[in-house]
Amino acid sequence: MNNLILRDLNYGVYVIGCKDEERNVGCIANSVMQITSDPATIAISINHENFTNECIKKINKFSISILNEESDSEIIGVFGFSSSRDNDKFKNFDHEEVDNLPIIKDSNGYITCEVIGSLETETHTIFLGKIISSEKTMEKVAMSYKFYHEVLKGKSPKKAPTYFPDIETEIKNNRWKCTICGYVYEGDELPLDFKCPLCGAPREVFVKVT
Repeated sequence: MNNLILRDLNYGVYVIGCKDEERNVGCIANSVMQITSDPATIAISINHENFTNECIKKINKFSISILNEESDSEIIGVFGFSSSRDNDKFKNFDHEEVDNLPIIKDSNGYITCEVIGSLETETHTIFLGKIISSEKTMEKVAMSYKFYHEVLKGKSPKKAPTYFPDIETEIKNNRWKCTICGYVYEGDELPLDFKCPLCGAPREVFVKVT
C-alpha cells in the first residue's frame, strides 16, 4: 500500500478554538469539511489526545480560523506542536472572541459551530457542527496542507489524522531538524541567532540529522 497517494487529497490548515472554563484553548487541524448547506454543517477531526477534543466535548462548541499562505507560520508551530493543557496558545497572537469562542485574526476568516453529533474512531473524534456564525475577513490564498509541506517545509505532528510514519521519513545529511515541530533547515551550520520559522524555537533545539 502506498500512502503517498493520500497527499493528493485536499486539506487546509486551520486553528480549532474552544474554551476550558474561561481559558482559551486550541489546536491545528487539517481535516475540516462542509457536510451540508441547509442547514450549514461542518465536520472536523480531532485526536483523542488533544486537550481541545476534551474541551469541545464539555461545551459542545468550537471555532475554526482559516489560515492563509501569509499567516504567521509560528501559529502552526504553537498550536500544532504544544498542548493547551500547559500553554496559553492564544496569548502571543492577535485574537478576538466570537460567540464566546477564540478566533485568530491573522486568518481569512472564521466559522463558529454548535456540536450536533459526533463519531468516535480509534484515534480521533469526528465532530459535526451546525454553523452559528461565519465571516470572511481577508482575501488571501487559503493555506493548503500541500503548501505547508512543500513551501514551509513543515512536518505532520503524530496526532494529525494525515500522519503516516512511512511518509514522515527522516531527512538527509547536512540538514538541521527542529526537535519541536520538525522543520528542516538546509545548510552546513545554523546562524547563531537562528529561530525556527514555524514554531519560533531557538537554535539550541535543532539537531543535525545523520
